[in-house]
Amino acid sequence: MDITKIINCGEENVMNTYGRLPMALVKGSGTLVWDSEGKKYLDFVTGLAVTSLGHSHPEIVETIRKQAGDMLHSANLYWIPNQVRLAEMLTVNSFADKVFFCNSGAEANEGAIKLARKYTKKNYNHEKYKIVSLKNSFHGRTLGALTATGQTKYQKGYEPLPAGFSYIEMDNIAELESSVDKQTAAVIVEPIQGEGGVHPVSKEYMQKVREVCDQTGALLIMDEVQCGLGRTGKLFAHEWFGIKPDIMTLAKALGNGVPIGAMLATDKVAACFQPGDHASTFGGNHLVSAVGGKVLEIMTRKDFLPEVEAKGRYFQDKLRNLAQKHGLQGQVRGLGLMIGLPVGEKGPGIVGFCCEHGLLINCVGGATLRFLPPLTVTTEEIDQALEILDQAFRK
Repeated sequence: MDITKIINCGEENVMNTYGRLPMALVKGSGTLVWDSEGKKYLDFVTGLAVTSLGHSHPEIVETIRKQAGDMLHSANLYWIPNQVRLAEMLTVNSFADKVFFCNSGAEANEGAIKLARKYTKKNYNHEKYKIVSLKNSFHGRTLGALTATGQTKYQKGYEPLPAGFSYIEMDNIAELESSVDKQTAAVIVEPIQGEGGVHPVSKEYMQKVREVCDQTGALLIMDEVQCGLGRTGKLFAHEWFGIKPDIMTLAKALGNGVPIGAMLATDKVAACFQPGDHASTFGGNHLVSAVGGKVLEIMTRKDFLPEVEAKGRYFQDKLRNLAQKHGLQGQVRGLGLMIGLPVGEKGPGIVGFCCEHGLLINCVGGATLRFLPPLTVTTEEIDQALEILDQAFRK
């Protein structure tokens, strides 16, 4: 398959919304992917934390094949058995009592914002509508989720934005206490800011957010679209903080490549949604919910999450040593297999070198290398990636 033809045809027919590398991935197996020219790579991007069980996982492939032979889709006018099963698996393994299914993380966050405002309108008053988020956050590309995103570069050109949103500094408790008040409907937080540069929120701060929300009657929304579902070594990243949210959003890894999002909530909060209040045509259809069920089945097996945590420590320790060896000033940060390393302006060049030498990583904010390998990655594959990084840093 000629990459030049692919690029030319794509530039002619596909909207120019991504800065794409001049390559096309056409096959994957586990941690490995191949491009249209037959070149092999270690994939430490995984579709931005999507294929967390690796590419073409045999159990996922078989689930898709079987479900495609039975039924792909029916309207949510009828009960969908796979959806019911997946909802039960999510509630059994989380704080939540109810689940709403959609197609992406942005949709899940949009639904969370709507649910929070619906809840406060019902239980408080019409002046309790404000949404507070953290600066440097990222919550999606729909207009509401974009407005909740605490980075102006993503919002430029889409003004006027919806009213009632404000932004505070991560780990600044004084600003938190002064900004979240009786008019605040919800505070939305990523336990680890992914697109913002892999910045984990401190445990002290996250517990304080929970306390302030309780004091003011605001809901706590956890955006775990990127950091959830095993990525940190626990099924949900907020488990590291010893607290529970009122609403949580998921997507990405839940479908391991098929598009699915989910919004989870307690019974008290979820009860505010009634028929007609919110909907999604494709949300939780037969195919995606079958896959989601298989993903959760695999991730909740004995030893799966402890192994992710152990591999995360292994990778971070080795990467820290490598950074010190080459005199890099940035500190390795993250949890589990969601890892960032600040390298400054060298970032894009390092990404390019690694790509040329068979390792796919990416750079967020133009300055931080982000590593999101499959949760099934082996220590041998981590070592191979580190060897390529060693060459890149040396160069």
